[in-house]
Amino acid sequence: MAEMHPYRKKDLFRRLNAYLGMTLGEADSNHVFDRTIKHPKITGIAGDVVEQSILGYPSDSDQRPDLIVDGIPTELKVTGLKRSKSNPDMFEAKEPMSITAVSPHKIVYEDFYTSHFWQKLEHMLIVYYLYDSETTVKAADYANFPIEGFDFHEFSDEDVEILRNDWTIVRDFINMLQQKYPNYEEHYPRISSELRPDLLYIDTAPKWPHAPRFRLKRSVVTTLWEECCGKQHEKLDLDVVTYGEFDRLCHRIAEYYRHMTGDKILDLVGYPSKRINKSIMEPVVVSMFGGNSRKMAEIEIFSKMGLISKTIVLNCNGARTEDTKFISVDFEEIMDESISFEDSSCYDHFYNGTFLFSIFKEPYKPAPGKSVPLSECEFLGFKRISFDDYFVEVEVRKTWDRIRHLIWYNELRDVIKRRKDGTPIINPCGTVKSAPNFPKASDGQVFLRGTSTDSTYKPVYINGINMTFQNYWVRGAYLVDLLNQTEYL
Repeated sequence: MAEMHPYRKKDLFRRLNAYLGMTLGEADSNHVFDRTIKHPKITGIAGDVVEQSILGYPSDSDQRPDLIVDGIPTELKVTGLKRSKSNPDMFEAKEPMSITAVSPHKIVYEDFYTSHFWQKLEHMLIVYYLYDSETTVKAADYANFPIEGFDFHEFSDEDVEILRNDWTIVRDFINMLQQKYPNYEEHYPRISSELRPDLLYIDTAPKWPHAPRFRLKRSVVTTLWEECCGKQHEKLDLDVVTYGEFDRLCHRIAEYYRHMTGDKILDLVGYPSKRINKSIMEPVVVSMFGGNSRKMAEIEIFSKMGLISKTIVLNCNGARTEDTKFISVDFEEIMDESISFEDSSCYDHFYNGTFLFSIFKEPYKPAPGKSVPLSECEFLGFKRISFDDYFVEVEVRKTWDRIRHLIWYNELRDVIKRRKDGTPIINPCGTVKSAPNFPKASDGQVFLRGTSTDSTYKPVYINGINMTFQNYWVRGAYLVDLLNQTEYL
């Protein structure tokens, strides 16, 4: 077993403070980056620099914590941040934080509080650096990335209960597989896919037969960084540890508001708006949970869960009325050939996102080409969904691959929209209506659509084509079918 490395907390504070703002290259007094000359794709270089040059001990991959800080075993985690697409001055987690191996043959004999998992999480020193590049870089280029902050982190009692429950779900599922199936290892791929909708703070990746590891979700790591920077998330007294408890909470809230019109709900929650519409539904839903914030991500537990609020309106027959918008397209990722689909923000959004749908129904059939205002629609309740592996691996990937193909092979075109007689359609502002030949709703369940309040504003420039911001959309018929297979909470 490797040696544990003792430090005093006040000495670590002083030492780490001295490195804030430095790049990893400037901090590398022990020439760790020299190894990248022969090994340009070496992984973990940022952690090696912190260990060997900042803290001054050899690289350590032992399963127990790395440090002894004031007599307390403490795990060192070095993790990357990236600039937020919505606000480049804000940072978010670059990726989930790997914690420790799942180890199916050992975990079934462990208890949470003595597990390797909890030993790694109980006391952590997290060092954050900014992955300040829009494209994937070689290991040597990490030398240009600045050290942004550090935090001696201990989870709250509420968070510990959530982590304990998540870990226990994985442990008990593996134990069930081993007890039920003689060839239980053949069922290990189910660990990641089947448990994903049940885990609040963690996931497991990669999939078996590759050795899976416990990870903190990217949403959790982003929230830890925000708290490190002093951001105060709103705390709600929800007493939620499991998704089962969250679902029961949603049921109680839905029972109170069920069958009310949108405007009636708006009046009851006291949200300062004259009329309800989809653009303010997220803060309205937050108000239904008793919060005052405008976004789910501003509520601490919802932020860590990665909970995403969506609203869908059914017609009076219970069928779709429109398609639903999801995450914006990150074209830097699309154009970076070194980024795989599994490492993309698109994959993370659809694969790891938990979506809470507020479902409304139109009370009557509107005139052709019109829709019933949300203010008059009837609230039916909440449904919670996570997209399954097939949808992500087939439908989402197909669209992602098609976008890449169009851009990489210079097949992207700006297509003029025409009437049946062939004449171009003119926008109200006088410009010719056009759109890139990205996948459309007729091409599959996931497609692209531009988002803009002004058709003349086209800030995105790709392959010589100006375009509006683009979002991934999911066809309404598919979503309604998926939601019909899901019980109301």
